[in-house]
Amino acid sequence: MLREIVLDTETTGLDPLKGDRRIEIGCVELLNRIPTGREFHRFINPERDVPAEAEAVHGLSTAFLKDKPLFSHVAEDLLEFIGDDMLVIHNAAFDVGFLNAELGRLKRHPIAFDRVVDTLQLARRKHPAGPNNLDALCKRYNIDNSKRIKHGALMDSLLLAEVYVELLGVRQATLGLARGPEAGQRSDARLQRKPIAPRPEALPSRIDAGVEEQHRAFVASLGQAALWLKYTLAKNETDSSVA
Repeated sequence: MLREIVLDTETTGLDPLKGDRRIEIGCVELLNRIPTGREFHRFINPERDVPAEAEAVHGLSTAFLKDKPLFSHVAEDLLEFIGDDMLVIHNAAFDVGFLNAELGRLKRHPIAFDRVVDTLQLARRKHPAGPNNLDALCKRYNIDNSKRIKHGALMDSLLLAEVYVELLGVRQATLGLARGPEAGQRSDARLQRKPIAPRPEALPSRIDAGVEEQHRAFVASLGQAALWLKYTLAKNETDSSVA
């Protein structure tokens, strides 16, 4: 059973090394690339003000976050939810950088990049002309993102889970396995081929007498060792036996 966690975050800014902090975490569990309904979602008090430009992106204000738990109070639940499974993240360096900065403050082990699937890199390889932001990918794959008025960690994780399956090209295969008389059962009727009906009349030969004469002259020019003579002799013997 393949378990993966789609993860997204919202922050106060762009650089955890300059004091920016994580303010929201959203995770969605996938089993064999299918959402199970299990989710992890927390708002977090960043212990600092949220700049106006950041609030304009995600809508989370300093006042809204002031009574939310600190990261130290949710870290254990988060780590238990993600376990040791692969993490699916869009622009993974950004989110993992913030997550590791928070874990570092708690003297916890960082998230290793070898357990992360970066969907932005997948999208760039599959669609090198771009654009490859989440909204553009939703539009490309006809995924309804009409409720995404502002960035939100859980909403973006749910959308990314659908985008991820499309990027891997496994949605069609998954749906195909469920078709048939009963889900999970092979339909033998699909494997049966219909016999091809014979033509009511044979097609006329494209070889006329002139072409046949040219061919005989060409074969004669090859000499007695020509392989074509063996075929002609065998064909004549077959025709004689049938007659």
